[in-house]
Amino acid sequence: MILVTLNIANFEYDIHSLVKAFFPKEDVIVSAEAKAFAEEPLFSMAIRYELGTAASLGDGRPDAATVSRADGRQTAAAASQGDGEQTAQESDAISFAIDGQGLARVPVNYADRTQTKNRLKQALYRLLSEYTHTTLPWGTLTGIRPTKIPMAFLEEGREEDWIREYMKNTYLASQAKIDLSIEIAKREMALLERVDYEKGYSLYIGIPFCPSTCLYCSFTSYPLGKWAPRMGEYLSALEKEIDFTAQALRERKLNTVYIGGGTPTTLTAEQMDWLLDKVERSFDLSHLLEFTVEAGRPDSITKEKLAVLKKHKVSRISINPQTMKQATLDLIGRRHSVEQTVESFYLARSLGFDNINMDLIVGLPEETIEDVRNTMERLRELNPDSVTVHSLAVKRAARLQMFKEEYQDLTITNTWEIIDLTARYAREMGMAPYYLYRQKNMAGNFENVGYAREGKAGLYNILIMEEKQSILALGAGATTKFVFDGGRRIERTDNVKDIENYLGRIDEMVERKREAIAKYL
Repeated sequence: MILVTLNIANFEYDIHSLVKAFFPKEDVIVSAEAKAFAEEPLFSMAIRYELGTAASLGDGRPDAATVSRADGRQTAAAASQGDGEQTAQESDAISFAIDGQGLARVPVNYADRTQTKNRLKQALYRLLSEYTHTTLPWGTLTGIRPTKIPMAFLEEGREEDWIREYMKNTYLASQAKIDLSIEIAKREMALLERVDYEKGYSLYIGIPFCPSTCLYCSFTSYPLGKWAPRMGEYLSALEKEIDFTAQALRERKLNTVYIGGGTPTTLTAEQMDWLLDKVERSFDLSHLLEFTVEAGRPDSITKEKLAVLKKHKVSRISINPQTMKQATLDLIGRRHSVEQTVESFYLARSLGFDNINMDLIVGLPEETIEDVRNTMERLRELNPDSVTVHSLAVKRAARLQMFKEEYQDLTITNTWEIIDLTARYAREMGMAPYYLYRQKNMAGNFENVGYAREGKAGLYNILIMEEKQSILALGAGATTKFVFDGGRRIERTDNVKDIENYLGRIDEMVERKREAIAKYL
């Protein structure tokens, strides 16, 4: 455990995220309340907001300029504003101490909260980097959408060299990650030129059922064995949402459809046929650029189901092995074999699917870099059209987190060497990175990256990350995002996660959308 105490509750999330990035295996507690803990912390850090003559902390926010160390040395922490003038007032500061040792004092002026957050994190990063003798490739960036930063600047017309310098100075990111984020942002901008942000929208339909629950999973998913007899009820509830959404947005252009989960192919061929037919009859698909169905689990794929997808002109599917090591599949609760993955892939190819994605997870329990290398070799043999490489992120609701004692002897390893290995294989397979995102609780400050061949990138994946277009989401646990003012404001409308509640309150879910759409239109 690592304990960070504050004298005023402020920037707790940012502090927690950055400390956690340096110590991924430790519980990190950030609190402005005095608490007693049975466990002795690995170390304690005290962060104190020192108020002086500037505006109060409640009205403004600290703006760090330089880090003054206890030994008298100073470390620049973006000491000046954009015009080059020093604005921090020495009478206000943030001070840091580790295990009672005063290590830094950051002058502040309580002006701009964004500036304050960046400079506070710069100071904290430098202290933790020196304390651990470690650097993080993404520097102080802990948010889930780092490519938004270069994309916004590119849209403003900024030069790439200016963006590189800004990201280096502001976020202390490595050159490799800055280059990656700019490369992806440029590719995203080119891919999204076909998408109508203002008059268009995308549609997500969630099928929250799975053959089994994976060890690391915290998504809204329910065991098929229990819910299969009631699948008709679920589809009837979906029908109500489909009918309302199609009518409410009849004047808008539907650009992408994504049916995800869970595992959509837990539906029978007949149920899938009904759902896809319903979508086709309800929505105008004349402006559709992409239609994706996550086939997902190989043990849920049949020739009959794939034939249904092909019949309804689904343009993109996923067949997700996660790993090609059988022992790992057994350990994490994936009830399919490596052979089933291979068979499902070739079956889909034989039926004419020419845009197949495969998802992988690196950092799975007991896997080594050689296991990942073997998985990438097997994928190279299959030759998919795109590959998404996820870094394991274990959330609180996952069994791996909830029952720590049961799994405490498992070895979980992820390194930048592994991340670089997957990137090298993807590029050797003729793929380029086209979208990137991060997750909370992602050990080691890693990332998830989607790679695709020319013309095979997933538009919906970019839209969900960059938040450029409204996405109407149907089904239990689905979250609709309404995009206003060109992405400057996002409003969300949630469906309840529990299926029983969803079925019983479907009219309420429709009403929530009615009220939200009224504001959006």
